[in-house]
Amino acid sequence: MGSKLRMTAVLGVSMLLAGVACAEDWQVAKDQDGIQVALSDIAGSKYKAYRGTTLIKAPLAKVRALQEDAAGACAWIHECKQQKLLKHEGDDAWTYTQFNTPIMVTPRDSVLKVTTAVSADGTVTRKLQGVPTYIPEEPGFVRVTQVEGYWRLTPKSADSTEVTYQVHTEPGGSVPSWVANKFVVDAPFETLKSLKALAEKP
Repeated sequence: MGSKLRMTAVLGVSMLLAGVACAEDWQVAKDQDGIQVALSDIAGSKYKAYRGTTLIKAPLAKVRALQEDAAGACAWIHECKQQKLLKHEGDDAWTYTQFNTPIMVTPRDSVLKVTTAVSADGTVTRKLQGVPTYIPEEPGFVRVTQVEGYWRLTPKSADSTEVTYQVHTEPGGSVPSWVANKFVVDAPFETLKSLKALAEKP
């Protein structure tokens, strides 16, 4: 790849991540089963951003395929009740997800725009951006008002992939603090644990 094309690819990924919520001073909240979860405060928000990382012993192409199967991904996304692809256009996809919540919390749903970019070294970045008004609200659900984050899949060898999952969410409505605090640790940990198990199956 020529230097100009390589620079274009690098700039493309940088621009992709430019809108992701600015989080600093990450503090490790859980380090177990080869998965590390760190949390960070976000200015102006009472909800922490979370970042989970792990090494999956599977080729990047396999991990990416599991990610891009919108309906199938509900099997490994934490507390996912239902997910479907709304639209796919070039590098962009729009998905709708319904989530299970504790009995005292109204179920949530979200609409995301997912933008995929591939860098010169083969790293795949999937930017996640909430688009809550893309479709009308569903009765019985509170629409998540804001989602910013990304998935990053980095090839480490022919059969191993480093996966980073970082998100900040404004869940909308009223959520007890203990529920929010538990979710920001459980969501990345359980999601990566399930994805890892599925991807590493022979």
